Amino acid sequence: MNTQIILDYLSALSENNNREWYHANKEDYKRANTEFLELLQALILEIGKFDSSILQNNPKDLTFKIVRDTRFSHDKSPYNPAFRAHISSRGKLPVPVGYYLMIKPGGQSFLGGGLFADMFREATTMIRDYIVRNGNEWERMIHEPEFEKYFTVKGKALKRIPAGYEKEHPHAEYLKYKSWYLEYTIQDGELGDAGAFVARAAELFRIMKPFNDYLNKALVDFQMPAR
Repeated sequence: MNTQIILDYLSALSENNNREWYHANKEDYKRANTEFLELLQALILEIGKFDSSILQNNPKDLTFKIVRDTRFSHDKSPYNPAFRAHISSRGKLPVPVGYYLMIKPGGQSFLGGGLFADMFREATTMIRDYIVRNGNEWERMIHEPEFEKYFTVKGKALKRIPAGYEKEHPHAEYLKYKSWYLEYTIQDGELGDAGAFVARAAELFRIMKPFNDYLNKALVDFQMPAR
C-alpha cells in the first residue's frame, strides 16, 4: 500500500495527458491502480468497524474510470488524472449515499459524503420533504460541534425556494439545494503515510456518517432510473 506510487503516476499523467503516453506507460498505471485498490481495501475494513453495511464490497467494483467523455466538453484531455471511488452499501451507485474518495495531486484530493448528483429530481424532492418533516434532526446534526469542525454542507442550489415549500421555513436555504454533500480537502503530504491516512480518513468518515444516514433515510424508497 504505497501511496507515493499513486501520486507519482497521477502527476506524470497530468503532465502527459495524451493517449500515446498513457499506452506507453500502461504498466505504471497497473501498479498505481493496484496500490489504490489495496488502499480501498484497508479503508473498507476501517469503515466497517462503525458501518458494517459496506464490508461486502470488492474494491475494484467501487472505482471510476480515468478515461474522460470529451464529446460535450471544451477540454479534450482524454484522461482525468485522479483515482476515485464511492463506498456504500450498494457499491459505487450514487444512492444510497456513502463515502467518496478522490486522489488527485496538487491539493485536489478530498474525502466526501452525501448526494453529489443533482439530476435525480425524485431524490431531490425526497430530501427536501424529509428536511421539512425532520428539521430538528437536521439542525442538531449540522451544528454538532465535531461535525462543524470539519464540514459545511455544500450543493448545487436554486436561487429561490422551489414551489410548494414555505419561504419562511427555518431551513429554507437548504430547501433550495438540488444536491447535499460534504467535502474535506486532503493535501498531498497527508497521503505520504498510507496507514496514517487510512486511519484519518476513516475517522472523518465516521464523523460524516450521521449526515449520510440522514440522507439515506430520506432516500429509502428511491429507485435508480432504468438505463
